[in-house]
Amino acid sequence: MNQYNGLINIYKEPGFTSNDVVAKLRGILHQRKIGHTGTLDPDAVGVLVVCLGTGTKLVEMLTDHDKEYIAVCRLGVITDTQDMSGNVLESSEVHVTKEELHEAVKAFVGDYDQIPPMFSAIKQDGKKLYELAREGIEVERKPRKIHIDAITILDDSHLEDEHMFTMEVKCSKGTYIRTLCHDIGLRLGCGAAMQHLTRTRVGAFNLETAFTLSQIEQMRDDGTLMDNIQSPEFIFRDLDKVHVKDSARVLLENGNSFRKDNIINEDPEGVNDTEYLEEMLEDGNMIRVYAEDETFFGIYKYDARTKMFKVDKFFFEK
Repeated sequence: MNQYNGLINIYKEPGFTSNDVVAKLRGILHQRKIGHTGTLDPDAVGVLVVCLGTGTKLVEMLTDHDKEYIAVCRLGVITDTQDMSGNVLESSEVHVTKEELHEAVKAFVGDYDQIPPMFSAIKQDGKKLYELAREGIEVERKPRKIHIDAITILDDSHLEDEHMFTMEVKCSKGTYIRTLCHDIGLRLGCGAAMQHLTRTRVGAFNLETAFTLSQIEQMRDDGTLMDNIQSPEFIFRDLDKVHVKDSARVLLENGNSFRKDNIINEDPEGVNDTEYLEEMLEDGNMIRVYAEDETFFGIYKYDARTKMFKVDKFFFEK
């Protein structure tokens, strides 16, 4: 049976954990080697990039990618989970103007020391925080530096009647959007909790190209699934690409390093070949490596000391 290799953009539906999605995909695709690239809470929906087969080598790299969310936030309430699925700890009246709201969210753009919520999968002393939280234990958490590129208020028309607003957040990995909602509420002096969350983008993957699990099943049955799996090189499109001569292909197949003179002399359009090569031969420079027949072998890094290109991420399977 075929093993699928690469990346697929899943639309995570409400009620599933990210691990549920992986378990269901293992059943649909009949393969074990599957991993996801960043947990979404069960109630949240949206982009969950899943790595298949050799693509699982990319899990770590994709987890590092910037993300975008659309969040609905309710003012006037504080819950133990920082979203509306939790127990209400405090309620208060809301007298927040649109101007005050817009002013408050601006304070969180840029670097921000965020204290992770108790209901999270972060481990402390070998135990996940949510396990402690379920036992009614609260422990001190160290703030983590995250970065928020932008917060845009998309809808504040329900601020007065329902005390709700919708915002788009562009942020770094490790950002808890429900904690951001909670912190905005603290800043406004009335508390807040997240009502709903949609992840709209992870790196190059967005909501428009995400598939539900039932669509994946349908594509498996009608033979179109392969067309919608991105090859691992998809996320390395910004790296220079080189072809290695057939005479050195055996080096590639065995995962060995190769030299500059194993590369076919390729002058990219409008680029002086000497300058191009000099740039490529900078210590630590990363390139995409292909055989003459366009077989993708992986990402290699140049080592100026040994004058060799060494494997960084290897994707070739014999």
